Amino acid sequence: MIVSSKPAPVAVALDAPDLETAARWAALVTPHVSTVKIGLELYLRYGPQVVATVRGASGVSVFLDLKLHDIPATVAGASRAVARLRPDVLTVHAAGGPDVIRAAVEAAPGTMVAAVTVLTSLNDEALSRVGMSGPVPEAVIRLSTLAVEAGARGLVCSPREVAAVRSAVGPDVTLITPGVRPAGTESHDQARVATPEEALRAGADLLVIGRPITAAPDPGAAAAAIAASLRRLGTPA
Repeated sequence: MIVSSKPAPVAVALDAPDLETAARWAALVTPHVSTVKIGLELYLRYGPQVVATVRGASGVSVFLDLKLHDIPATVAGASRAVARLRPDVLTVHAAGGPDVIRAAVEAAPGTMVAAVTVLTSLNDEALSRVGMSGPVPEAVIRLSTLAVEAGARGLVCSPREVAAVRSAVGPDVTLITPGVRPAGTESHDQARVATPEEALRAGADLLVIGRPITAAPDPGAAAAAIAASLRRLGTPA
């Protein structure tokens, strides 16, 4: 199998049942993708060791997706605690407000703090039921602007809103898009989805893809196929 000289801008979500499986998936996909994502469940189960284990000797970027959401002092303490693990990206909920985002940025200066706008599992109706004014695209833009003004260098939004967010925040903010599914695959619990090609054309910088890769019979081959499709699109994968 031919491996691209530069990994594709994909973060593979390692939502694995155990640490050994997560490490195996990481080893299979890292020749093809730039980043692996560690979610809350895996981190809570295995603690800080999971970061070193999935990073291995490859030096792959680690996206620690903890979605911190608490008062500023607590978020600052949590961010400071995980900063020593040297994650490349750490997520905080933008809905926590500017003081929360600022606290995370100051506590983890060597890590990109990415603010989560509106979860990709939510639609307009769900947003309304939790008391947040919408529709979803307007809420995403509002939270994106707030987060960048507070110091966030990354934003997490669905591919459906990424073009509008890019227009609102400019070229210097990293846009991370979950809800990315290759054509013909199931959307599962994601309400706002797009294909990898659509997300990149819209202006995304990093695509979060999980089950279409990790549930494949050969996760490495699945990651390589997505990387190849992005190369054909003209990205530097």
